[in-house]
Amino acid sequence: MFLDLSPLRVSRDYRLLFFGQLISFFGSMMTFIVVPWQMYQLTQSSAMVGYIYLAEFVPMLVLAFVGGALADYFDKRKLLRFTELGQGTASAILLANSLLPNPQVWVLFLCVATHAGLAAIQRPAFESFIQKVIPAELMSAVMALNSIRWSIGAIVSPAIAGVIAVGLGPSVAYALDLVTFGGTIFAVYAISAVPSPENAERPSWEGVKRAWKYAFSRQELLGTYFIDIAAMFFAMPQALYPALAVYYGEKYVGFFPAAIAGGALLASVTSGWTKNIHRHGLMVIGAAVLWGVAIVLFGAVDIIWLALLFLVAAGFFDMISGIFRGAIWNQTIPNYLRGRLASIEMISYLTGPMLGSAKMGIVAESFGTKAALVSGGILCVVSVFGTALFLPKFFTYDGREGVKQKEIEEAQRAEMLRMSESEF
Repeated sequence: MFLDLSPLRVSRDYRLLFFGQLISFFGSMMTFIVVPWQMYQLTQSSAMVGYIYLAEFVPMLVLAFVGGALADYFDKRKLLRFTELGQGTASAILLANSLLPNPQVWVLFLCVATHAGLAAIQRPAFESFIQKVIPAELMSAVMALNSIRWSIGAIVSPAIAGVIAVGLGPSVAYALDLVTFGGTIFAVYAISAVPSPENAERPSWEGVKRAWKYAFSRQELLGTYFIDIAAMFFAMPQALYPALAVYYGEKYVGFFPAAIAGGALLASVTSGWTKNIHRHGLMVIGAAVLWGVAIVLFGAVDIIWLALLFLVAAGFFDMISGIFRGAIWNQTIPNYLRGRLASIEMISYLTGPMLGSAKMGIVAESFGTKAALVSGGILCVVSVFGTALFLPKFFTYDGREGVKQKEIEEAQRAEMLRMSESEF
């Protein structure tokens, strides 16, 4: 029933990355809250806040292809080191901009775009690295632990960031973010080398196309992508947090993301039961629908504690979906494709929130914050059901069969490479 700590026990490298990112993510979540808040204070526009996420989406989409191909061929440690240093530099620029007499809006867009682009290179390297140091049967536990790490930072840090942004100004939050990068930079310089798969493909456009062809050949993978995109595009509320803080009170600006993270944490610490569930696709669909219902209720109420309670529920169901999507990805995708498929996964789970946030900000500008939330939640439920109808194999997917498929595909590739080598 409770959290499985096995991955932390079996892998030193995973422990280093887990605790290093736990420290740095605490600071990064401050920036995550303070940049939209600063944008809203400078422009008084929810649409401009939404455009922040659009600025993140473009470099993420472009560089995800590059990151996946690089992760399958190059030293993953070097990729992790490069991206962490780059993201720390972006935080330093945000700090410098916040200290100006008149902070520049274009600098906010530039820095969030840079951070997103580097994350697009980093994430596939991180995911494929983890797959090499943790056994496949522990991947559900890894997803739960990763969500714990995320939740701890996402609960405490936003609440603190809200107080800091309102009382002390953005520069203090950006400075704290910069300091916490030390934790993850230490980790990426201390982890062991993990060799690339034997006969790894050089980065190429053909290799990227093969990965996409593979992904689109499996409905269980398509389901993880499109169900999450549908849910997040219509019902992601994060662009509206600054406006909601004006509605409920400025002190609550950090409470909204903290509530979602609290729900995710609750799902994670009680996630032991997930390893006994094999109908992963069905669980993803059900959790996505309940996420949409929770957002409808969040938008419909006017009492702050009730609104936060429904956000806790939304975060809970989103994390349940994430645990089962992660299990599908890490248990069933062959190692030689893991980096490139991780880039597709990243595109799927960031496309919805980024484009959805831009959409939510624009809708709220025209029709009001509450109307944007309620309509978005309703459209989420409808779109998830509609998407599931076109992916019947996702609905019936059994994780045990996925593990067997991965073993067969890796054995077939090994045999193909052996035969190819014997010809020379």
